[in-house]
Amino acid sequence: MDREAGPSVRLKLTLSYTGFLMLAGALMLAAGWVFLTRVSHVGLVFRPEYQLSVARDFAPMAAVTMSFLLVFGLAGGWFLAGRILAPLNRITEATRTAAGGSLSHRVRLPGRQDEFRELADAFDTMLARLEAHVAEQRRFAANASHELRTPLAISKSLLDVARADPDRDPGELVDRLHTVNTRAIDLTEALLLLSRAEQRSFARERVDLSLLAEEATETLLPLAEGRGVTLETGGDLTPTAGSPSLLLQLTMNLVHNAIVHNLPERGTVHVTTVARPRTVALTVENTGDQVSPELASTLTEPFQRGTERVHTDHAGVGLGLAIVSTITQAHDGTLTLTPRPGGGLSVTVELPAVPRAAGRP
Repeated sequence: MDREAGPSVRLKLTLSYTGFLMLAGALMLAAGWVFLTRVSHVGLVFRPEYQLSVARDFAPMAAVTMSFLLVFGLAGGWFLAGRILAPLNRITEATRTAAGGSLSHRVRLPGRQDEFRELADAFDTMLARLEAHVAEQRRFAANASHELRTPLAISKSLLDVARADPDRDPGELVDRLHTVNTRAIDLTEALLLLSRAEQRSFARERVDLSLLAEEATETLLPLAEGRGVTLETGGDLTPTAGSPSLLLQLTMNLVHNAIVHNLPERGTVHVTTVARPRTVALTVENTGDQVSPELASTLTEPFQRGTERVHTDHAGVGLGLAIVSTITQAHDGTLTLTPRPGGGLSVTVELPAVPRAAGRP
């Protein structure tokens, strides 16, 4: 914003200090004059006709005193204002550095806690979060570009092969192009869903996680049966507030991941809901390969599938748990991934509870 040049805060503080000092000096001199001329003193006879003479003697002293206060107020006020505003100048320089694109700079203001130190600490915290967010966005953009480029490159290769070999069976080409195109569409829809959840552009409604869990398990039951996985659901009524479609997507992603990343046969998935005094929780547990705590802590990052999952036929687009994490954060909840001792994962989503509606059990 373009603004007209004005007096600095340091000058304003200096003039304020000087003004108050001059006012205090004038009041003190006035009080001394009143005390000298209006109050009777023992052993001193002060006649009215002598007031003019006293005033002539008092005026130079008062002028010298006020001049001294003016000079002292300006010099002392300028110095004190500079000392007080020094931390603010340091914060301003850090802000300009950050505006120039350097987010690694920190104020790190020394000294005991006060308003300026509190502002500097808050600014450093903001810069740290912003730097991490920008780095995450850059990494996400790079990964998304790579993931989107892959199906496009495959499609181009298939078309080049078909152009070079006109006698090639078109049915096989169409099937492979359909598979590649479906993967690209799934990835694009996942990116749009992730963006929507991050922006929190949704209306909040009353939602019962237990009903969403039942809907997700019923929808994905054919997939589970085809892979020899047993689905088990149960738990409490878990009312919360949020987007029904996003929370259903969250539940579907969790159950789908639990089915796909399971044992080759005789795997199980447990979906439970728990109502607590102030929160509700949805937990999805599955059997499967052993997962290290280090790997579990990275599975919510976009396009992170784990090295043992990348080459499977059901690798997906790598955004399943990232979408779950983003939807959970958008609903002011917490997501916890815990490796199970016997293999597999236990994933818990905890969201704020809402009071049960009247007339409901």
